[in-house]
Amino acid sequence: MRNKKSPHILNTSSNLLGFCLVVLTSLKISQYNEKTLIDEITGIIAILLTISSVLSFLAIRVKNEQLGERYETIADFVFLSSLILISIVTCIIAFSIWF
Repeated sequence: MRNKKSPHILNTSSNLLGFCLVVLTSLKISQYNEKTLIDEITGIIAILLTISSVLSFLAIRVKNEQLGERYETIADFVFLSSLILISIVTCIIAFSIWF
């Protein structure tokens, strides 16, 4: 029953990682990184999404069934954590908190 979620996590987390990098670049160019914590939080999100991508890739590729399930579970938890942080950053931006 392994690898049920791993391909989806890998695809979505890699797409969101690209989006985070665009946000980080935009913040650096507009110089908002000196005024807010959004760039630090987005950097943490990018790291979490990278970890999630790597773990889901390993879950797909590993031969050991139990190890693959463990990787998938951790990738799922890390991905959910990054989604929660993305929601927080979205609320900060939408409601102009800390601007």
